[in-house]
Amino acid sequence: MQKALFILLLFLGVLFAKADFSEMSTEELIALIGYVEPHKEERFFKELQRREAQMSEEQKALYESQKQKRDSGEK
Repeated sequence: MQKALFILLLFLGVLFAKADFSEMSTEELIALIGYVEPHKEERFFKELQRREAQMSEEQKALYESQKQKRDSGEK
C-alpha cells in the first residue's frame, strides 16, 4: 500500500511540476518508468542510463524489471 501511494505521489509530482530528473533519486526514477510524458522520455532515459553504472544490484534488477513491464505494456 505504501509503495502504491509513493508511486502515485511521484506520478502526480511529475505531472504538475517541471521534471528535473537529475534531482530525483534513482529509486524515484525507476518508479516512474512507464509514466513519463512522451516528450520528456528522452531526458528521462538519458538520466537513468547515466546512473546505471552506479546502481546497486538491487536497483539494476528493479530497473530491468520495470523496463520489461513497460515493454510488455504492463503498468
